[in-house]
Amino acid sequence: MSFIGKAWKVIVGIKDALVLVFMLLFFVALFSLLSATPNPGQVRDGALYIDLSGFVVEEASPVDPIAALLSGQAPPVEHQARDLVRALDEAAGDDRIKAVVIDMTTFVGGGQVHMQAIGEAMDRVRKADKPVLTYAIAYGDDHMHLAAHASEVWADPLGGAVIAGPGGSNLYYAQLLDNLSINTRVYRVGEFKSAVEPYILNGPSEAAKENRAALYGALWEEWQANVKKARPEIDIARVTTDPVGWVEASSGDLAEAALAAGLVDKLGDKVDFGKRVAELAGEDGWNEAPGAYAKSDLTPYLADIGPGGGSGATIAVVTVAGTIVDGEAGPGTAGGDRIAGLLNDALSDDDIKGLVVRVDSPGGSVLASEEIRRAIQRFRDKDVPVAVSFANVAASGGYWVATSSDRIFAQPETITGSIGVFAVLPTFEDASKEVGITADGYRTTPLSGQPDIVAGLTPEVDAILQASVTDTYSDFLSRVAEARGKTVADVDTIAQGRVWDGGTARQLGLVDQFGGIEDALAWVAGEAEIEEGEWKARYLGAAQANYDSLIRQLVVSAIAPVPAASTQSSGGDLFALAARQREVVLGQVLRDAQLLAGTRGVQAYCLECPTEVRPLTASESSTLMQLFGGWFAR
Repeated sequence: MSFIGKAWKVIVGIKDALVLVFMLLFFVALFSLLSATPNPGQVRDGALYIDLSGFVVEEASPVDPIAALLSGQAPPVEHQARDLVRALDEAAGDDRIKAVVIDMTTFVGGGQVHMQAIGEAMDRVRKADKPVLTYAIAYGDDHMHLAAHASEVWADPLGGAVIAGPGGSNLYYAQLLDNLSINTRVYRVGEFKSAVEPYILNGPSEAAKENRAALYGALWEEWQANVKKARPEIDIARVTTDPVGWVEASSGDLAEAALAAGLVDKLGDKVDFGKRVAELAGEDGWNEAPGAYAKSDLTPYLADIGPGGGSGATIAVVTVAGTIVDGEAGPGTAGGDRIAGLLNDALSDDDIKGLVVRVDSPGGSVLASEEIRRAIQRFRDKDVPVAVSFANVAASGGYWVATSSDRIFAQPETITGSIGVFAVLPTFEDASKEVGITADGYRTTPLSGQPDIVAGLTPEVDAILQASVTDTYSDFLSRVAEARGKTVADVDTIAQGRVWDGGTARQLGLVDQFGGIEDALAWVAGEAEIEEGEWKARYLGAAQANYDSLIRQLVVSAIAPVPAASTQSSGGDLFALAARQREVVLGQVLRDAQLLAGTRGVQAYCLECPTEVRPLTASESSTLMQLFGGWFAR
């Protein structure tokens, strides 16, 4: 009876656990359904309020509420740049919208191309005689890029603003790997292909330093020119050439220093700011809290204005955003199989008269990049005009996919090039000997049992792997040469893994003209002989806008007692900005470790390219510990 009683308790326990799991899944599904249809009726006369917490990205990653609950952390907030631009452009002509408010208290950042596009949309709102106001505790570079386009820039008296400029440090692991007796076998082509340098050097090579100096110098000049044009009164030179003297002149009061340098216009807390907005957009008749004002949030406003895009013939848009990987990954990551599948499905749609490929990627898998390129080429084989639009980054594999196109559009701030390839293979023969493991056996050929990461690689395997990488580089050169009307030798002189800013890339013939995605769409429409106003853009694979507010509320409520690992919801002062940078460094460690331990096949990836930065999530922290825990435990 004792055994039967215990068995019954186990069965009841399993039953209760299953019931809880199914209830959780039910409520998550219910909240997902509810949050997928925000109420446009929430839009009313007043201000358009944009809470810019988190990141601005090209393509938002889907929210997985179950993973978020299990990780004990709310997912990072991501705003698609095109959604923000669309909302601002609609607000400019919407009589209900009296002003636009952009709250950047917990904004983390975005690429320069996206910041400029949003800033120009803010300018269009102001040209419609509608004020645009920004608020933050502390402003950084990306904050200021946007705020420069505002009518009024507000900062908290306990905050301030700083301008750091692009650039920073990379991490190098050669000494660490040597200490761990891990042999890093590197196969690469390209003098400037520095993606592998962190694993074989303790600092950047002279070629890498030269490339970064040119790239970041160009990006810095563009940033200053754009911000100065939008906000002539800003004293960038004073803030950046003598930052200590600038701050000390205001007795260490960063907010007053920002005010004196023209970085911000007014100091005040959220209540003061709200009162000012109420003067412009109207009082909130429903909310009597201090600082309340009439407003409509971004999510219901996007639902109210609809997806846009016009009517008539269809121009398809496919997005290649994030690292290019093999498989079905994404959105937010460019899974080669997924993107090629979207293109293949669209190929049979006779309503599609043109294709625009939007690229915001530092590259990745060569095989996945080639799969996407082939899928794009099939449109050209059907005489469908194809344009490629580069966003912040289109380098290595991101440039590879663009070689099947009729025209390439980029912006001066676009980072492109990095035409080079590499492969990394760690082996553990020395580490194995240290712990008493040896490997021996019989080979019928020099390739038997190879590659052997424990016993090491034979010279023949080493030579074959390098030959394969060299051949892939030759293929890359040939594709670029054919696409750009150059000789292979000419391409090789501007390739070698070197990274270029958009302006230089245009001079070198790697891109055709400056312009954003709207310019690319208009060009394709012209090539397809479609009259202006008689076409619409359709984003392939794009579901309805990711309205996950209720899901996020559910997740946040469920994990509220747990300290947040992500800094995205933390305070917004200058020390919080520094804390976020710490998280970014940890994220870099994880991605570098994954590149070393998890890479499959030859890679066309750009390490030098500043890509989307985000803090480490709880699941990524766990992955980082798993990757390094075993090594440090030896």
